[in-house]
Amino acid sequence: MRHPALEKLLLLQDRDQRRLGLEAQLASIPVEIAGIERKIAAERAAIDAARNELKDLEVRKKALETEIGSIETRAGKYRTQQLEVRKNDEYQALGHEIEAAQKAVAELEERELEVMFAIDGARKKFADAEAEMKANIAGHEGRIRLLRERDTSLRAELVEARAALAAARAPLDSPALRLYDRIAAGGQPVCVPIHDGKCGGCHLKVSGEADSIARKGDQLATCDQCGRIVWWEAV
Repeated sequence: MRHPALEKLLLLQDRDQRRLGLEAQLASIPVEIAGIERKIAAERAAIDAARNELKDLEVRKKALETEIGSIETRAGKYRTQQLEVRKNDEYQALGHEIEAAQKAVAELEERELEVMFAIDGARKKFADAEAEMKANIAGHEGRIRLLRERDTSLRAELVEARAALAAARAPLDSPALRLYDRIAAGGQPVCVPIHDGKCGGCHLKVSGEADSIARKGDQLATCDQCGRIVWWEAV
C-alpha cells in the first residue's frame, strides 16, 4: 500500500526533473557556443597566418627587386664613368665595381627566384586553406544558429515546465512539500522504491522499521542512509 501523498510526490518529482533537465540544457548552450566561437577564431587566425605568410614573401620579393634596381642603376653610372675616365687604373677600378655589382645582382636574382617559387607555393596553400577554413567557419556558424534556435525553444519549454511544476506542488500539504524540498536540495531523485530491502537511491539496506513503514503506507517512509522518501514496491 502506498501513502496517499506518494503519487502526488512522484508527479512533482517528474515535473521537477523535467524542469531541471531543461535548465541544464539551457546552461550548456552558452558554453557550447563559446567553444564553437573559439574554433571560429582559431580558423580565422589560421587564415590570417597564411595570408600574412604570403604578404611577407611578396614584401621580400619587392625589397629584392628594389635592391636589384638600385645596384643596376649604380652599375650603369659606373659604365658611364668608364667612358669618361682617361686613366687605366681608374677604368679598371670601375670595371671591378661593375663586376661586383653584376655578381651581387646575380645573387639577388637567385634569391628572388627562390622567393617567387615560395610565393607560388604560399599562394596555393593560402587558397586551399582559405576555402577549407571558410567552409569550416560556415559549418560552425550554422551550428551556432541552431543552438540559438534551440535556446529559444528550450526557454519556451521551460516556462511550461515551471507552470506544470507549480501545478504539481499545489495539491500537496505543507509537511510533504517541506520534506520534498529538503531532500531535493541535495539532488534528485527524491522518491525511490525499495528493492530487495535496499534503497533505490543510495542502494544501501534500509532498516526494518523503514521497510515496515513503507509497506504499511500510512506515513511517508525515508531511507535511514540517504534520507530519500522510499516506498515498497512488490516485484
